[in-house]
Amino acid sequence: MTDKEIIESGNAVLGIEFGSTRIKAVLINEKYEPIASGSYTWENTLENGLWTYPMTQIHEGLRECYADLKKNVMEKYGIKIQKLKAAGISAMMHGYLAFDKDNNLLVPFRTWRNTVTGQASEKLSALFNFPIPERWSISHLYQAILNKEEHVSKIAHVHTLASYIHFRLTGKNVIGAGDASGMFPIELSSDGKTASYKADFVKKFSALDLAPFTGTIEKTFPEILMAGDNAGVLTKEGALMLDPDGDLSEGCPLCPPEGDAGTGMAATNSVAVRTGNISAGTSVFSMVVLEKELKACYPGIIDIVTTPDGKNTAMVHANNCTGEHNYWVNLFKEIVEEMGGKAEMGQYYDKLIMKSLEADKDCGGLLAYNYLSGETITGFTSGRPLFVRSENAKFTLANFMRVLMFSSLGALRAGMDILYDKESVVVDSMLGAGGYFKTEAGLKYMAAAMKAPVSAMETAGEGGPWGMALLASFMAYKNAGNADVILPAFLNEQVFKSCSKTTAQPEKDLCESFNIFFERYMKGLAIEKAAVESL
Repeated sequence: MTDKEIIESGNAVLGIEFGSTRIKAVLINEKYEPIASGSYTWENTLENGLWTYPMTQIHEGLRECYADLKKNVMEKYGIKIQKLKAAGISAMMHGYLAFDKDNNLLVPFRTWRNTVTGQASEKLSALFNFPIPERWSISHLYQAILNKEEHVSKIAHVHTLASYIHFRLTGKNVIGAGDASGMFPIELSSDGKTASYKADFVKKFSALDLAPFTGTIEKTFPEILMAGDNAGVLTKEGALMLDPDGDLSEGCPLCPPEGDAGTGMAATNSVAVRTGNISAGTSVFSMVVLEKELKACYPGIIDIVTTPDGKNTAMVHANNCTGEHNYWVNLFKEIVEEMGGKAEMGQYYDKLIMKSLEADKDCGGLLAYNYLSGETITGFTSGRPLFVRSENAKFTLANFMRVLMFSSLGALRAGMDILYDKESVVVDSMLGAGGYFKTEAGLKYMAAAMKAPVSAMETAGEGGPWGMALLASFMAYKNAGNADVILPAFLNEQVFKSCSKTTAQPEKDLCESFNIFFERYMKGLAIEKAAVESL
């Protein structure tokens, strides 16, 4: 069928993701290709010292995003969306939406961005011997308990943003395994087909003094479902909430709601054990699907979440990546323009970064730190961008640019080395997305720093809403007589089998070059510390 016929026949699949700055909807066809999209731009606001999005804007954003999708479909195909094959809701993970028994919101939505739960995070991490980040839902709940907040005694349900929207559309109080793992640690059943909140941790939490909270984790947090499970259908009220015009009919099946980490893994085909993905732009993070649980706990350095089908995944997040070398490229652009030259911005990046491939193996003895902000992995609460060299260093353009590119990965490598050296984690392949991968050099350097093959896939740029649509498609595929198919096999065989990608293997010379730089980088952290203290 043509894309128009797929939409008309009700065989298109919808994915919607609530990002931090944009809500986006993607409609895909039976080849899993995007055929229409819509979006809504929003910003969080600071209210009484807490970052939030007003509930009215959450609802408005959903309607306006879907209305923009409808507009796109009308412009491209001249038709209305009346029926969908499947759909799924995703959103930025973690945070805190607390409701009473009548589903009234008790306090404004507290997003992942808030860093006011340090006491709870520290106490729970120690209690469980498991990293519980400040942004997790349980940290927000326990901090509210510690603060003796008045609303705590009235709590009946706590949601993530994705599980809340799903509840409003279907009436089902459920959540996907990946999103649930950012509320409270989860565990799989012995057959791996179901998941629940980790029983021994639930028991330890329940033994704390929780007054005035009277609920339990199992009753307060949504029920966990696995990727491929049917998570309810679009109700009449839900259809009108999404499409007030009344064009969209009820009855569309929805898959479990997921977090943006899970949709990112689906969109980069990184859900199988020993695979991973890297997002590298202004900040950088890697996610590696683990074969077994880590032996130790590394709060603030390595977080543990899961794939949408419940596999433990180690996440290393660095606050700084390409931001500092963007300033340097802008400086070079200013110099060229001062001399009467002119070029497109992309040409500066391409030329300068590719020039770095000509650098000396030791980068000429140069050193740089890209810390525009603090970097938890290396122990900094604030940062000072630095460029340092010895008196006999070889200060060439190629050496300078390679050091900037390597510096972007320094903190990430420090976190990954814990996985490699202390935990013996094996990574067979990683897939990258983001500005760092726009040149061949970036791909090569990432492979050298990660000690693993790194690929850039043409579809990776489609992002979270596409990943959510893939998870909805997986549910529809399983329900169409393929009940035994697992998520990695579906993605490999149905979605990504013919997708083209560019892969860089770790090259011996570049691995040695990065290792020389990294040793200098770790020793030089004392210089960065002095800069923070002195500037």
